[in-house]
Amino acid sequence: MNFKLNGNLGLCGAHRTGKTTLAIALADRLNIPFIRTTTSQVFAHLGLDPAEPMDFKTRLFVQNHVLDAAEQIWQNSATPFISDRTPIDMIAYTLGDIQGKTEVDFDLLNQYIDRCFASTNQFFQNLAIIQPGIPLVYEEGKAALNAAYIEHINVLVIGLCGDRRLTADVFCNDREAIDLEIRILNIWDRFK
Repeated sequence: MNFKLNGNLGLCGAHRTGKTTLAIALADRLNIPFIRTTTSQVFAHLGLDPAEPMDFKTRLFVQNHVLDAAEQIWQNSATPFISDRTPIDMIAYTLGDIQGKTEVDFDLLNQYIDRCFASTNQFFQNLAIIQPGIPLVYEEGKAALNAAYIEHINVLVIGLCGDRRLTADVFCNDREAIDLEIRILNIWDRFK
């Protein structure tokens, strides 16, 4: 492959969709750095299990720490780079945990959402939404293998990527494109 990525590329979407595997393969093909985020490590450092339910206050606390860690990594990286998470994912997981009776401090939620959009615009010129479709495989320390929850997060990510506050060029992969090589070629075609 012979193209120069115009800015940083963030892969966004629900957990267990193959974002990390795809990001590593793309970075290798494009000969640019892959920047791994540290979501699981942040949960572990805070003594929390990402597969367990949590109240809104705890979720927002964790998500701010996740964003802090990611911004530090992105800030210290040469560009262009590819990352397997974006602040769009972080908004989706925060919203995904809000249920009918969840007590929410709406001002804090809006501040967090605004922070995530600003961070996305700062660090990413290109976003690729990676939809569910690959077989789900259990891994210790990873988020729950709940197909309905994964679909819920997917829909939230797609909606957030249509928000006018977002300035990045957005591509959404075809749900049926589960083969790694096809996913690579689809992103290649979009951003070349």
